Amino acid sequence: MQMKKIFIDTLGCQMNKLDTERILGILSHFNYEQTNDENQADLYIVNTCAIRQLSVDKAYSRLGNWGRIKKEKKSKNLPLPKIAICGCVAQLEKEDLLKKFPYLDLVIGPRNIPQLPELLEKIETKRLVVTDDFELCENKYETKRKKAVNAWLTIMEGCDNFCSYCVVPYTRGRERSRSVESIKNEAIKILSDGFKEITLLGQNVDSYGKNLDEKTNFAMLLKELDNLENINGNYRIRFTSSYPTDITDEVIDVIKNSTHICECFHIPMQSGNDRILKKMNRRYDFNQYKNIVEKIRKNIPDVSITSDFIAGFPSESEQEFLDTIKAIEVLELDYANTASYSPRPMTKAAKMTDVFIDEEEKSRRLNILNEKVKEASLKSNQKYLSRTMEILIDAVKDGVFQGRTRNNKVVHILNSDKDLSLGQFVEVKIKKASTWCLFGEIEK
Repeated sequence: MQMKKIFIDTLGCQMNKLDTERILGILSHFNYEQTNDENQADLYIVNTCAIRQLSVDKAYSRLGNWGRIKKEKKSKNLPLPKIAICGCVAQLEKEDLLKKFPYLDLVIGPRNIPQLPELLEKIETKRLVVTDDFELCENKYETKRKKAVNAWLTIMEGCDNFCSYCVVPYTRGRERSRSVESIKNEAIKILSDGFKEITLLGQNVDSYGKNLDEKTNFAMLLKELDNLENINGNYRIRFTSSYPTDITDEVIDVIKNSTHICECFHIPMQSGNDRILKKMNRRYDFNQYKNIVEKIRKNIPDVSITSDFIAGFPSESEQEFLDTIKAIEVLELDYANTASYSPRPMTKAAKMTDVFIDEEEKSRRLNILNEKVKEASLKSNQKYLSRTMEILIDAVKDGVFQGRTRNNKVVHILNSDKDLSLGQFVEVKIKKASTWCLFGEIEK
């Protein structure tokens, strides 16, 4: 039987990338294989992100391109491909997408991915929108992960925080955790398949276990994953993201005393100003965040702490914006993701239209924010000059091997003529620091 071709384009976060791997795994059991040639596809899927309008616009552009391909094939009496949209934009816009794109066949929410095989049969005769709020369920088909060093593993989905700027509770739903046993089994399978590092995913990993009948929490899960049975050799466990005030002393203690849990936290702060944090519906102020950072650094040597910031949130004054710039410096953050405020459907902040900040001013503030992040990143990297650090090699570019430290610093290995391979752990002495990465040599 001839295999059908699927072309899938993934936009957005790591969880979306993992959803794409789930889709490919499921459809591999139903006579589909991935192609990188758009003109040969029998099925197109764009897996979308709704966090910022730019990502939404990219998704619409993809649909437009595929619609033109479909129209051209129809004019030549060729078999017509099916076009689907998945992910957060699908969950938000539902039936409106079929009206906007008359050539679109399927709108499917992220929680409905397990239904994909039966839905592909149904769209042979009619267009469909399926965005039901299903419970988090285990995938009965193997996830089709690309061969690499790191693998993603979802431990929970959804968010109960309802930050005023964020659409995630409306696209991913309320918090739902997987069982400890199912996570452990998948982790063992990943490592047995040759991966050396696992990144645990959740909108707020520190909320893990709250909705489960079994008595467990994130710290207990980390402890289990630090002591997996029948796994030979070294491996690493990372996680993202953490909500500041949900980080417990127990989690910090587990990481401090672990063998395999990496010393890095991604803790979105979003603003350094207390009034703006309250407008954002964040449950902390600057001093609370600062105390958390100081506690982590006091207990975990060489820990890296990264964050997220928004420039130009509605009503943010110049001085309030400068409080964010100051916060990055005072907290000595290692790195931060940045974005200008983008109003999202259904969120409270999107209704604050009378205090929106114009695009030019948001762009100006974002540029200043990015420069401060560059400065902080360079300062952080310079701390590791002349240090010898364990590197897990995860890429080779132009003949130069690169990898990451346990605390997630990218290191380019200068003496790459050594007998190296992906997935190898090596000791590297840091010789040079730049804004975004380190350079080092393997110790002789």
